[in-house]
Amino acid sequence: MVSRQRLGPARCASGARGLRTHAIPGMGPGSSGRYLGIDFGTSGARVTVIDDAANVVEEHKTTYDGGKASPAAWNRSLETLIGSMSAESKANVRSIAIDGTSGTAILVRADGTVLTPLAKMYNEPQSQSALDAVKEIAPAQHTTLSANSTLAKAFAFLQDAELMGGNQGGRHLMHQADYIGYLLHKQMDHSDWNNALKLGFDPAAECWPAWLVAREDVYRIVPKQVHAPGSPVAVIDPSVADAFDINRECVVCAGTTDSIAAFLAAGVDAPGQAVTSLGSTMAIKLISEREVNSSEYGVYSHKLPGPVWLVGGASNTGGAVLRQLFADDELVALTARMDIDKPTGTAYVVLPAVGELFPVRDPDLAPMLEPRPEDDAVFLQGIFEAMSKTEATAYALLERLGATAVTEIKTAGGGARNDKWTSLRERALGGGVAVSAAAYGEASYGAALLGKRGLEGR
Repeated sequence: MVSRQRLGPARCASGARGLRTHAIPGMGPGSSGRYLGIDFGTSGARVTVIDDAANVVEEHKTTYDGGKASPAAWNRSLETLIGSMSAESKANVRSIAIDGTSGTAILVRADGTVLTPLAKMYNEPQSQSALDAVKEIAPAQHTTLSANSTLAKAFAFLQDAELMGGNQGGRHLMHQADYIGYLLHKQMDHSDWNNALKLGFDPAAECWPAWLVAREDVYRIVPKQVHAPGSPVAVIDPSVADAFDINRECVVCAGTTDSIAAFLAAGVDAPGQAVTSLGSTMAIKLISEREVNSSEYGVYSHKLPGPVWLVGGASNTGGAVLRQLFADDELVALTARMDIDKPTGTAYVVLPAVGELFPVRDPDLAPMLEPRPEDDAVFLQGIFEAMSKTEATAYALLERLGATAVTEIKTAGGGARNDKWTSLRERALGGGVAVSAAAYGEASYGAALLGKRGLEGR
């Protein structure tokens, strides 16, 4: 029987608290093991169940019935996904790991009651006063120095007197993945290195930095136990296990962000290898021998156990723009008619709305899709060319800032299936960089791998 107590925290040098990574006794791999990865993305959620050999056993997906920013809708999606699983998988599940959109945050009471019916989403810029508060405490070039950062959202919460309510009974900031994990294990104040990065957590030191700890109002609401991604947090709450008819020994592991989960699913492991996730946005992650951070360019480094540095950023360009313009069947038909050997000569700025994060941080950068050719196939090719240029600029920037040069790119997300777009991307990168589809493209698969490896202590 596994203890239902939290794992003991280790004291960081700064005085803040981190968490060591341990395997939980008695939960080694077995022939009938199942491992769940749950991805909470931009428009919906997906669960992937894998076995001891990391083969996919089953997958299910759902859309948010109350909107992408609704914690209540996230809760219903969780119930739908687990309810869709087979009885065999639920009876044999050993671990669950969750990924969520990076920088999406809510505020809850100490008993888990949600105080923000709508979350502050990953791409939602906060007020100038919230950003100014970040600038007062964060070091130069820190990843939190952005109106979209989770730390800016924390200050926005603190500046809302009605929301804080005099802080009676306590207030706790939760990332999207933190909240879903809480729904399963009912333990407050847990997060992971990756989600906590944009809140100010120092992954190199594995603790909250002194400059944040010294700001008592902020430190009071941040998660105090920040785990290595995939490491065990707590056994599933018995009442939750019974409600879902899930194995009571199931361990809920620390999560990660959606782009890192997609990275893990892609099957890369060497410096110079990278993953470009072409979903609603374009997220880039490069395995680097060196940590690189630059708030000026929207570049930041995540850490995984190893240690491995994942250097990159996220551009607002991506599939969200394509969906504004074309239906799925139109994209297939127009791509077939594209002649990629004839450049369009267009110079589009492909954004869903005003504002860009990376590789150029410009809150005033506006979309520009004019002039529009009469032939929609040429129009689509021009869009692909612009997005390919953004990707190539991003990787060149990372190398210029000190990251390991890219040698190979795996592609995750819907764009991975478009061969002509892939060819345009290879040309924009200048040759010598192989671009191919990821071994497995779903972030939920990467989350399942993360939880499996964490449970096995590696």
